[in-house]
Amino acid sequence: MAAVLPELRVAGYRPHALHDPARHWAETNCYVDLWIELLNALGCAPEAALGFAAGLDFEGDQFTFFKFPQADLEALYGLRALELAVYDSLEIQVMEQIRRGRFVLVEVDGFYLPDTQGVSYRLEHTKTTIGINMFNPGKSRMSYFHNAGYFLVEGADFDALLRRVPAMQADADLLFPYAEFVKDSGARLSLQRLRQTARALTRVHVERRPQVNPLLVFRDCLDAQGDALAAKPPAFFHKYAFNTLRQLGASFELFGTHLSWLNGENDARLILAAQCCDSIAASSKSLQFQMARAFARKKTTGLSKPLDAMSEVYARIFGLLDAVFGS
Repeated sequence: MAAVLPELRVAGYRPHALHDPARHWAETNCYVDLWIELLNALGCAPEAALGFAAGLDFEGDQFTFFKFPQADLEALYGLRALELAVYDSLEIQVMEQIRRGRFVLVEVDGFYLPDTQGVSYRLEHTKTTIGINMFNPGKSRMSYFHNAGYFLVEGADFDALLRRVPAMQADADLLFPYAEFVKDSGARLSLQRLRQTARALTRVHVERRPQVNPLLVFRDCLDAQGDALAAKPPAFFHKYAFNTLRQLGASFELFGTHLSWLNGENDARLILAAQCCDSIAASSKSLQFQMARAFARKKTTGLSKPLDAMSEVYARIFGLLDAVFGS
Protein backbone atom coordinates (compact mmCIF):
# COMPACT_ATOMS: atom_id res chain seq x y z
CA MET A 1 0.00 0.00 0.00
CA ALA A 2 1.18 3.52 -0.78
CA ALA A 3 -0.42 6.93 -0.22
CA VAL A 4 0.50 10.53 -0.90
CA LEU A 5 -1.39 11.66 2.22
CA PRO A 6 -1.59 8.52 4.39
CA GLU A 7 -3.45 10.34 7.16
CA LEU A 8 -6.41 11.11 4.89
CA ARG A 9 -9.53 9.03 5.55
CA VAL A 10 -12.66 8.58 3.47
CA ALA A 11 -14.81 8.46 6.59
CA GLY A 12 -15.23 11.96 7.91
CA TYR A 13 -13.66 13.69 4.91
CA ARG A 14 -14.94 17.27 4.67
CA PRO A 15 -15.18 18.73 1.15
CA HIS A 16 -14.07 22.30 0.57
CA ALA A 17 -16.60 25.11 1.03
CA LEU A 18 -16.67 25.56 -2.76
CA HIS A 19 -18.61 22.29 -2.77
CA ASP A 20 -21.16 23.40 -0.18
CA PRO A 21 -24.59 22.08 -1.26
CA ALA A 22 -26.01 25.54 -0.52
CA ARG A 23 -24.18 27.03 -3.52
CA HIS A 24 -26.03 27.48 -6.80
CA TRP A 25 -23.67 24.97 -8.45
CA ALA A 26 -22.20 22.68 -5.82
CA GLU A 27 -20.32 20.83 -8.58
CA THR A 28 -18.79 22.25 -11.75
CA ASN A 29 -16.96 19.74 -13.96
CA CYS A 30 -14.92 16.71 -13.01
CA TYR A 31 -11.49 18.27 -13.57
CA VAL A 32 -12.09 21.53 -11.70
CA ASP A 33 -13.90 19.76 -8.85
CA LEU A 34 -11.05 17.28 -8.57
CA TRP A 35 -8.43 20.03 -8.31
CA ILE A 36 -10.48 21.93 -5.74
CA GLU A 37 -10.35 18.89 -3.47
CA LEU A 38 -6.68 18.13 -4.21
CA LEU A 39 -5.78 21.69 -3.19
CA ASN A 40 -8.05 21.40 -0.17
CA ALA A 41 -6.28 18.21 0.96
CA LEU A 42 -2.89 19.89 0.54
CA GLY A 43 -3.96 22.82 2.71
CA CYS A 44 -3.95 25.27 -0.21
CA ALA A 45 -6.65 27.85 -0.93
CA PRO A 46 -8.30 26.93 -4.26
CA GLU A 47 -10.09 30.31 -4.31
CA ALA A 48 -6.77 31.92 -5.28
CA ALA A 49 -6.65 30.09 -8.63
CA LEU A 50 -10.13 30.78 -9.95
CA GLY A 51 -9.32 33.92 -11.96
CA PHE A 52 -9.12 31.82 -15.13
CA ALA A 53 -12.94 31.71 -15.15
CA ALA A 54 -12.87 35.21 -16.65
CA GLY A 55 -11.95 33.62 -19.99
CA LEU A 56 -15.10 31.54 -20.39
CA ASP A 57 -16.38 31.65 -23.96
CA PHE A 58 -19.20 30.11 -25.95
CA GLU A 59 -17.52 27.77 -28.41
CA GLY A 60 -20.40 27.34 -30.85
CA ASP A 61 -21.83 24.15 -29.34
CA GLN A 62 -20.83 24.50 -25.68
CA PHE A 63 -19.37 26.87 -23.15
CA THR A 64 -15.67 26.33 -22.51
CA PHE A 65 -14.99 23.18 -20.48
CA PHE A 66 -12.91 25.29 -18.13
CA LYS A 67 -9.87 24.01 -16.25
CA PHE A 68 -7.19 25.34 -13.93
CA PRO A 69 -4.30 26.48 -16.15
CA GLN A 70 -1.13 24.57 -15.33
CA ALA A 71 0.93 27.76 -15.24
CA ASP A 72 -1.40 29.23 -12.59
CA LEU A 73 -1.13 26.12 -10.40
CA GLU A 74 2.64 26.32 -10.50
CA ALA A 75 2.80 30.08 -9.85
CA LEU A 76 0.36 29.95 -6.94
CA TYR A 77 1.16 26.64 -5.25
CA GLY A 78 4.35 25.21 -6.71
CA LEU A 79 2.41 22.32 -8.28
CA ARG A 80 3.03 20.88 -11.73
CA ALA A 81 0.72 18.43 -13.47
CA LEU A 82 2.72 16.43 -16.00
CA GLU A 83 1.52 13.80 -18.40
CA LEU A 84 2.16 10.24 -17.29
CA ALA A 85 3.19 8.27 -20.37
CA VAL A 86 1.45 4.94 -19.83
CA TYR A 87 3.42 2.26 -21.65
CA ASP A 88 3.38 -0.56 -19.08
CA SER A 89 0.78 -1.87 -16.68
CA LEU A 90 -1.28 1.06 -15.39
CA GLU A 91 -1.12 -0.53 -11.95
CA ILE A 92 2.69 -0.57 -11.93
CA GLN A 93 3.02 3.01 -13.10
CA VAL A 94 0.42 4.40 -10.69
CA MET A 95 2.21 2.71 -7.80
CA GLU A 96 5.56 4.16 -8.88
CA GLN A 97 4.23 7.72 -8.79
CA ILE A 98 2.26 7.29 -5.56
CA ARG A 99 5.41 5.95 -3.88
CA ARG A 100 7.17 9.12 -4.98
CA GLY A 101 4.53 11.19 -3.19
CA ARG A 102 2.62 12.28 -6.30
CA PHE A 103 -1.11 12.21 -6.87
CA VAL A 104 -2.01 10.41 -10.09
CA LEU A 105 -4.90 11.76 -12.18
CA VAL A 106 -6.43 9.17 -14.50
CA GLU A 107 -9.30 9.26 -16.98
CA VAL A 108 -11.53 6.32 -16.09
CA ASP A 109 -14.97 4.92 -16.86
CA GLY A 110 -17.63 6.25 -14.47
CA PHE A 111 -19.46 2.94 -14.93
CA TYR A 112 -17.18 1.50 -12.25
CA LEU A 113 -17.09 4.42 -9.79
CA PRO A 114 -19.37 3.72 -6.81
CA ASP A 115 -19.59 7.41 -5.86
CA THR A 116 -21.66 7.98 -9.02
CA GLN A 117 -24.46 5.72 -7.76
CA GLY A 118 -27.70 6.63 -9.53
CA VAL A 119 -25.89 8.65 -12.22
CA SER A 120 -23.44 6.48 -14.15
CA TYR A 121 -22.39 3.67 -11.78
CA ARG A 122 -23.34 0.40 -13.50
CA LEU A 123 -25.70 2.44 -15.69
CA GLU A 124 -23.68 4.30 -18.33
CA HIS A 125 -20.11 4.33 -19.64
CA THR A 126 -18.78 7.86 -19.20
CA LYS A 127 -15.33 9.43 -19.20
CA THR A 128 -14.28 11.18 -16.01
CA THR A 129 -11.09 11.98 -14.10
CA ILE A 130 -10.13 10.80 -10.63
CA GLY A 131 -7.15 11.71 -8.44
CA ILE A 132 -5.61 8.70 -6.69
CA ASN A 133 -4.21 9.22 -3.18
CA MET A 134 -4.11 5.75 -1.55
CA PHE A 135 -3.29 2.74 -3.71
CA ASN A 136 -3.33 -0.88 -2.57
CA PRO A 137 -3.38 -3.25 -5.57
CA GLY A 138 -2.68 -6.24 -3.33
CA LYS A 139 -6.11 -5.80 -1.75
CA SER A 140 -7.77 -4.31 -4.84
CA ARG A 141 -8.48 -1.04 -3.06
CA MET A 142 -7.80 2.64 -3.68
CA SER A 143 -9.01 5.96 -2.31
CA TYR A 144 -9.52 8.74 -4.80
CA PHE A 145 -10.76 12.29 -5.25
CA HIS A 146 -13.67 12.71 -7.63
CA ASN A 147 -16.19 15.51 -8.10
CA ALA A 148 -16.92 16.99 -4.67
CA GLY A 149 -15.42 14.34 -2.40
CA TYR A 150 -12.98 11.61 -1.47
CA PHE A 151 -14.03 8.00 -1.94
CA LEU A 152 -13.02 4.33 -1.77
CA VAL A 153 -13.29 1.78 -4.56
CA GLU A 154 -12.45 -1.90 -4.16
CA GLY A 155 -12.98 -5.39 -5.47
CA ALA A 156 -14.39 -5.92 -8.94
CA ASP A 157 -14.79 -2.19 -9.57
CA PHE A 158 -11.11 -1.59 -8.76
CA ASP A 159 -10.10 -4.42 -11.09
CA ALA A 160 -12.17 -2.96 -13.94
CA LEU A 161 -10.82 0.57 -13.44
CA LEU A 162 -7.24 -0.76 -13.50
CA ARG A 163 -8.02 -3.04 -16.46
CA ARG A 164 -7.27 -6.22 -14.57
CA VAL A 165 -10.32 -7.89 -16.13
CA PRO A 166 -9.11 -10.61 -18.54
CA ALA A 167 -11.43 -9.45 -21.33
CA MET A 168 -9.94 -5.96 -21.12
CA GLN A 169 -6.37 -7.23 -21.09
CA ALA A 170 -7.07 -9.34 -24.17
CA ASP A 171 -8.57 -6.43 -26.12
CA ALA A 172 -5.75 -5.23 -28.37
CA ASP A 173 -7.87 -2.24 -29.49
CA LEU A 174 -8.22 -0.84 -25.95
CA LEU A 175 -6.14 2.34 -25.70
CA PHE A 176 -4.13 3.35 -22.66
CA PRO A 177 -5.95 5.99 -20.58
CA TYR A 178 -4.77 9.60 -20.36
CA ALA A 179 -3.02 10.14 -17.04
CA GLU A 180 -1.08 12.86 -15.21
CA PHE A 181 0.97 13.02 -12.05
CA VAL A 182 1.32 16.01 -9.74
CA LYS A 183 4.81 17.12 -8.73
CA ASP A 184 4.85 19.29 -5.62
CA SER A 185 7.85 21.55 -5.10
CA GLY A 186 6.71 22.20 -1.55
CA ALA A 187 6.91 25.96 -2.15
CA ARG A 188 4.02 27.84 -0.58
CA LEU A 189 3.41 31.59 -0.66
CA SER A 190 2.36 33.74 2.26
CA LEU A 191 -1.25 34.95 2.09
CA GLN A 192 -0.07 38.40 1.01
CA ARG A 193 2.11 37.01 -1.79
CA LEU A 194 -0.64 34.60 -2.79
CA ARG A 195 -3.09 37.47 -3.22
CA GLN A 196 -0.57 39.54 -5.14
CA THR A 197 0.18 36.65 -7.50
CA ALA A 198 -3.48 35.80 -7.92
CA ARG A 199 -4.32 39.42 -8.70
CA ALA A 200 -1.64 39.58 -11.40
CA LEU A 201 -2.92 36.36 -12.97
CA THR A 202 -6.52 37.56 -12.84
CA ARG A 203 -5.58 40.77 -14.61
CA VAL A 204 -4.15 38.69 -17.48
CA HIS A 205 -7.27 36.51 -17.66
CA VAL A 206 -9.54 39.57 -17.66
CA GLU A 207 -7.54 41.11 -20.51
CA ARG A 208 -7.74 37.87 -22.50
CA ARG A 209 -11.50 37.46 -22.16
CA PRO A 210 -13.60 36.93 -25.31
CA GLN A 211 -13.85 39.97 -27.56
CA VAL A 212 -17.55 39.32 -28.17
CA ASN A 213 -19.95 38.86 -25.25
CA PRO A 214 -20.34 35.05 -25.10
CA LEU A 215 -23.84 35.21 -23.63
CA LEU A 216 -25.05 37.03 -26.73
CA VAL A 217 -23.41 34.42 -28.93
CA PHE A 218 -25.11 31.67 -26.93
CA ARG A 219 -28.45 33.51 -27.17
CA ASP A 220 -28.23 33.65 -30.96
CA CYS A 221 -27.26 29.98 -31.23
CA LEU A 222 -30.10 28.95 -28.95
CA ASP A 223 -32.56 30.92 -31.08
CA ALA A 224 -31.27 29.27 -34.24
CA GLN A 225 -31.02 25.72 -32.87
CA GLY A 226 -33.77 25.58 -30.25
CA ASP A 227 -36.33 23.56 -32.19
CA ALA A 228 -33.71 21.09 -33.43
CA LEU A 229 -32.40 20.65 -29.89
CA ALA A 230 -35.89 20.12 -28.47
CA ALA A 231 -36.46 17.34 -31.02
CA LYS A 232 -33.59 15.31 -29.56
CA PRO A 233 -34.28 12.33 -27.23
CA PRO A 234 -35.04 13.32 -23.59
CA ALA A 235 -31.66 12.11 -22.31
CA PHE A 236 -29.92 14.58 -24.60
CA PHE A 237 -31.14 17.53 -22.53
CA HIS A 238 -28.99 16.60 -19.53
CA LYS A 239 -25.83 16.46 -21.63
CA TYR A 240 -26.68 19.73 -23.36
CA ALA A 241 -27.46 21.51 -20.08
CA PHE A 242 -24.22 20.23 -18.50
CA ASN A 243 -22.12 21.60 -21.33
CA THR A 244 -23.91 24.93 -21.59
CA LEU A 245 -25.74 26.33 -18.57
CA ARG A 246 -23.87 24.37 -15.94
CA GLN A 247 -20.48 25.44 -17.27
CA LEU A 248 -21.71 29.03 -17.57
CA GLY A 249 -23.29 29.23 -14.13
CA ALA A 250 -20.61 27.28 -12.29
CA SER A 251 -17.73 29.24 -13.78
CA PHE A 252 -19.25 32.60 -12.81
CA GLU A 253 -20.07 31.41 -9.31
CA LEU A 254 -16.43 30.38 -8.91
CA PHE A 255 -15.26 33.67 -10.43
CA GLY A 256 -17.41 35.64 -7.99
CA THR A 257 -15.95 33.68 -5.08
CA HIS A 258 -12.48 34.42 -6.41
CA LEU A 259 -13.15 38.16 -6.64
CA SER A 260 -14.45 38.17 -3.06
CA TRP A 261 -11.34 36.31 -1.88
CA LEU A 262 -9.10 38.65 -3.86
CA ASN A 263 -10.69 41.74 -2.34
CA GLY A 264 -8.40 42.21 0.64
CA GLU A 265 -8.69 46.00 0.30
CA ASN A 266 -12.50 45.92 0.28
CA ASP A 267 -12.81 47.57 -3.13
CA ALA A 268 -16.49 48.41 -3.78
CA ARG A 269 -16.04 47.62 -7.49
CA LEU A 270 -14.91 44.07 -6.73
CA ILE A 271 -17.79 43.62 -4.31
CA LEU A 272 -20.26 44.65 -7.00
CA ALA A 273 -18.56 42.51 -9.65
CA ALA A 274 -18.77 39.48 -7.34
CA GLN A 275 -22.48 40.16 -6.80
CA CYS A 276 -22.99 40.32 -10.56
CA CYS A 277 -21.21 36.99 -10.96
CA ASP A 278 -23.59 35.48 -8.42
CA SER A 279 -26.49 36.88 -10.44
CA ILE A 280 -25.30 35.06 -13.58
CA ALA A 281 -24.85 31.84 -11.58
CA ALA A 282 -28.39 32.06 -10.19
CA SER A 283 -29.92 33.06 -13.54
CA SER A 284 -28.19 30.13 -15.27
CA LYS A 285 -29.72 27.72 -12.75
CA SER A 286 -33.17 29.26 -13.30
CA LEU A 287 -32.78 29.11 -17.08
CA GLN A 288 -31.80 25.46 -16.86
CA PHE A 289 -35.13 24.67 -15.18
CA GLN A 290 -36.98 26.73 -17.80
CA MET A 291 -35.11 24.91 -20.55
CA ALA A 292 -36.00 21.50 -19.09
CA ARG A 293 -39.70 22.40 -19.17
CA ALA A 294 -39.43 23.84 -22.69
CA PHE A 295 -37.66 20.77 -24.03
CA ALA A 296 -40.26 18.51 -22.40
CA ARG A 297 -43.02 20.47 -24.18
CA LYS A 298 -40.98 20.61 -27.41
CA LYS A 299 -41.56 24.38 -27.49
CA THR A 300 -38.53 26.67 -27.21
CA THR A 301 -40.07 29.99 -28.27
CA GLY A 302 -38.76 32.83 -26.09
CA LEU A 303 -36.38 30.52 -24.22
CA SER A 304 -33.36 32.72 -24.90
CA LYS A 305 -34.98 35.92 -23.55
CA PRO A 306 -33.28 35.78 -20.10
CA LEU A 307 -29.90 35.87 -21.84
CA ASP A 308 -30.48 39.50 -22.83
CA ALA A 309 -30.39 40.61 -19.19
CA MET A 310 -27.61 38.16 -18.33
CA SER A 311 -25.45 39.54 -21.13
CA GLU A 312 -25.87 43.04 -19.69
CA VAL A 313 -24.70 41.77 -16.31
CA TYR A 314 -21.69 40.16 -18.02
CA ALA A 315 -20.79 43.52 -19.61
CA ARG A 316 -21.13 45.24 -16.24
CA ILE A 317 -18.76 42.74 -14.58
CA PHE A 318 -15.99 43.42 -17.04
CA GLY A 319 -16.59 47.15 -17.09
CA LEU A 320 -15.95 47.10 -13.33
CA LEU A 321 -12.91 44.85 -13.68
CA ASP A 322 -11.39 46.99 -16.42
CA ALA A 323 -11.60 49.90 -13.98
CA VAL A 324 -10.03 47.82 -11.18
CA PHE A 325 -7.16 46.47 -13.26
CA GLY A 326 -6.60 49.60 -15.35
CA SER A 327 -7.28 48.00 -18.73
